[in-house]
Amino acid sequence: MATRAKRGDGPSLFAAAGLDNDAPRPLADKLRPQKLADVVGQDQLLGPDGALTRMLESNSLGSLIFWGPPGTGKTTVARLLANETSLTFVQISAIFSGVADLKKVFDEARARRETGQGTLLFVDEIHRFNRAQQDSFLPVMEDGTIVLVGATTENPSFELIAPMLSRARVLVFKSLGPDAIEKLLARAEELEAKQLPLDAEARLSLARMADGDGRASLTLVEEVWRAARPGEIFDSVALQQIVQRRAPIYDKKQDGHYNLISALHKSVRGSDPDAALYYLSRMLDAGEDPLYLARRIVRMAIEDIGLADPQALVIANAAKDAYDFLGSPEGELAIAQAVIYVATAPKSNAAYVAFGAAKRSARDNGSLLPPKHILNAPTRLMKDEGYGRGYAYDHEQEEAFSGQDYFPEEMERQQFYDPPERGFEREIRKRLEYWAKLRKERGGRP
Repeated sequence: MATRAKRGDGPSLFAAAGLDNDAPRPLADKLRPQKLADVVGQDQLLGPDGALTRMLESNSLGSLIFWGPPGTGKTTVARLLANETSLTFVQISAIFSGVADLKKVFDEARARRETGQGTLLFVDEIHRFNRAQQDSFLPVMEDGTIVLVGATTENPSFELIAPMLSRARVLVFKSLGPDAIEKLLARAEELEAKQLPLDAEARLSLARMADGDGRASLTLVEEVWRAARPGEIFDSVALQQIVQRRAPIYDKKQDGHYNLISALHKSVRGSDPDAALYYLSRMLDAGEDPLYLARRIVRMAIEDIGLADPQALVIANAAKDAYDFLGSPEGELAIAQAVIYVATAPKSNAAYVAFGAAKRSARDNGSLLPPKHILNAPTRLMKDEGYGRGYAYDHEQEEAFSGQDYFPEEMERQQFYDPPERGFEREIRKRLEYWAKLRKERGGRP
């Protein structure tokens, strides 16, 4: 479950294990960079002014979280960092490791530290650890027993606990662009001393098929070399038949992807179902993940329709579930129906704007306590302090509305939500105006 390597480990590891260095190895393994300068596509981290470059120049390496798609070099960079800093490299996977494994790794790191040797602990898929397991890292990160480098494909803000994020810096790994993929193809040709049997267009198609994943690009290269007969050159159509993978019409991680999803979103916002269906169809035809599109439609229902038609979110979620249940191509019709619904629904961003305003107010007034009359008093001391005193239970009041003030006493009443006179929000506006009238009549703060 844990692999260890010290500075200088390399081919001698094979000899020590009694393995033949000439045994078949995947191309991605043979081309694994031996120094940080060989890593491609991450100049924002490893270029002359990159974040990791500056850390190494300062001889100060703290705990890090590597966030990015598969095949972008997260594991490789972690291993090379250990070499650059003379730390012992230890690797574990959150998928296969439990509390007992962590305890053993931490104990070994403590023993190693007593001899003057530091430990770089690389944790793959770190987001798979639960909260209690993540908590166990905090003391050894805090006292320097380990330098943690965690790798994740998921957003750390949602998947990792705040105390861990406060002790580690998040570094973003980007999908490899066409130039970076081309460098890998050229290195593969140099290593194997042969050219890829592809014409220029097919070479570009192979790079698009890799979809920003360096490891995937080298796997495709191996498939091409295995399939090619002497003197055979593949065009893009033949390439797709050989590898049984379609080249996307646009790169899902680059401008084409963002341009089309932007066009789809704005067509929905502009209440044009025909244009929205056109862009949806283009993205599906390009091989876009339908569940990605379904998630974006859910976002449209929340952001651009909101409470003007509460049913829009229900329809969008139902389409996502229907696709998840039916798959392609049948489930794509559910997504198309959702697009038509959200495009023709009344539009409102009032809830979106209100939430943003409320978040800004919460940041500015985050230290204020709620008024005591709306707080529970489970203990005698809290009752004596006035918790819950004077609270009026709304269901017992006339029209189930007490008109009490719920903002902190130090704050004026705020109005974040201002529903327009459209769709269902017209009815919500009537309710709010009526409650404001009752609140004023009953002596509450306007």
